Amino acid sequence: MPPIGSEIPELVDLFTSYTAGPDSIGAHLAQATAADSERDPLLVVTSTDLALYPGGGAAPVVEPYRLSSRGFKELAAISHLGPALATLARLRELAGGDDSDGARWRADAARLLSATKVARAASSTRLWRDQLAVRAFAGREESIAAMIDYSCQLTERFLQRVLDDPGYLTMAAVRRDHLEGPATRADLPVPFNKVMIATFYLTGMDIAHRLIGWLDAAGINWERAMVIFAGQAGRPTAGVTQESHSIASVVRAVSRGRLAPERVYIAPHAPVFPPYNPAEPDGSLAQSLEAGYRRLWAGLRATSELAAGMFEGYPRFAAPFAEPPAIGPGTASVTAKPALSGPDDWFALVTRLRVVMEDPAQLLSGAVTDVASSELVAHANDPSAVTVPGLDGEPYPRITR
Repeated sequence: MPPIGSEIPELVDLFTSYTAGPDSIGAHLAQATAADSERDPLLVVTSTDLALYPGGGAAPVVEPYRLSSRGFKELAAISHLGPALATLARLRELAGGDDSDGARWRADAARLLSATKVARAASSTRLWRDQLAVRAFAGREESIAAMIDYSCQLTERFLQRVLDDPGYLTMAAVRRDHLEGPATRADLPVPFNKVMIATFYLTGMDIAHRLIGWLDAAGINWERAMVIFAGQAGRPTAGVTQESHSIASVVRAVSRGRLAPERVYIAPHAPVFPPYNPAEPDGSLAQSLEAGYRRLWAGLRATSELAAGMFEGYPRFAAPFAEPPAIGPGTASVTAKPALSGPDDWFALVTRLRVVMEDPAQLLSGAVTDVASSELVAHANDPSAVTVPGLDGEPYPRITR
């Protein structure tokens, strides 16, 4: 029996003559393809930045989109209130209904109640208009502050009740008295599911508004563009398809159909440059990775094009992006975020909330970023012309601060 790992040198040499080495035939093809496309624009998207490499040796231009976001965590804090209450109900279930003063869920509920009260007191129209001053939110600051005040009060009331009456903390109560309604009840004019959609839409709209403006101004030749989504996006299993990557939906929308899906590669294991700091602009680290990014894209593209020549006459591979599925009350399951019939299609909107939580491939914050992106492109990137579901037209009580 030969030892494990033993190889036959003559056959291994044949193997490496085609691949697995920088001087192999396959490597030469990748190098030739990279040289042929060296003047084409290359767009690399990481979890924090966009880097546009114009080609022909020109220096990259880097646009930070995540770390420059204002209001993202503040809105996320509100959207988390729904899952937080559901988590408390689940913790109580797992504790076998332990309602003693020392129960972990009780301590968590008390801490959440305290933090919610403090957050409500800190939020105001002035905070959103003058301090956070998110350009995409202009004109909606009073509505956002009212939504947050309402959401916190609704959550405080629920938490106080479960602390006074632990038996009330069930998943059914979370759905009935916080998430779903019925919304006709006087004490629940806006179900919290709508608040979650509104917060996700606002954060997606902000990022999309900034990136659409930047990408449009860059004047990219999308027909020739080479696009790579590099590194991890969100939780370890997320953002590995064009449908589930929220920034991919922005890029797809701003290209207005000119970027072919097969020119886009999602490479979660590709190297990424450190987050870009506009206060200390230094594009050298991004620039140092350009050659590697171009080789990566060109190598993948070269193999794809080689297949077309070798197997002409057989069905070709089409990049797996399809239109969102249409759903209705009889739909039992979906394989992706469903299509919307409009901004008031709450069955589809809430289904999207379930999908991004239930599907590990989805980004949790990407429930409606694709919708916001498409709407902004359709309305000349004007956020005021877009309807924010769950915020616009909802009966949130006005606040005076």
